[in-house]
Amino acid sequence: MKMVVGLGNIGKKYEATRHNVGFMVVDELAQAYGATFAKEKMNALVTEIFIAGEKVLLVKPTTYMNESGRAVRPLMDFYKIPVEDIIICHDDMDLDIGKLRLRQKGSAGGHNGIKSIISHVGTQSFKRLRVGIGHPDKMTVVDWVLSRFSQAQKAVITDTIADGVAAIEEWVKTDNFAKVMNDHN
Repeated sequence: MKMVVGLGNIGKKYEATRHNVGFMVVDELAQAYGATFAKEKMNALVTEIFIAGEKVLLVKPTTYMNESGRAVRPLMDFYKIPVEDIIICHDDMDLDIGKLRLRQKGSAGGHNGIKSIISHVGTQSFKRLRVGIGHPDKMTVVDWVLSRFSQAQKAVITDTIADGVAAIEEWVKTDNFAKVMNDHN
């Protein structure tokens, strides 16, 4: 069993904001497999899909971004999912809009959602799918991450999300994350 966690903030106010691209990735993956996030479990909206016969738990923490680890760790424990079978999808201001980066491990890099997961899971060694949202020029970081994409950016981010979904599917099917990184970075 694998677990795909999308980071974001719950509520209409935050829908389609830059900070919610992690949610957008898991939403797209759920939609591709006909699943919906109908139940809440352990501080997260969850649903299950199967990719090439492998069960995949899709997770959207309801704790808000900065407390994401409070949802991730209990789900890992309940489903007995080892850290190597988890991927976290999240926004990254250090990447241009539309850039995708897959990493095996790393620091939080200033991302509070990742910082929370590291704290609760007890390691930095978990897979990440980082989606570029660009860096603000003339607004605060908070205003930037909570802003929505422009019309032109929406087309780019839609393609990036589709590439992220393809990367996750490839990882689940092959269990070869190094190859997935080579194919999608």
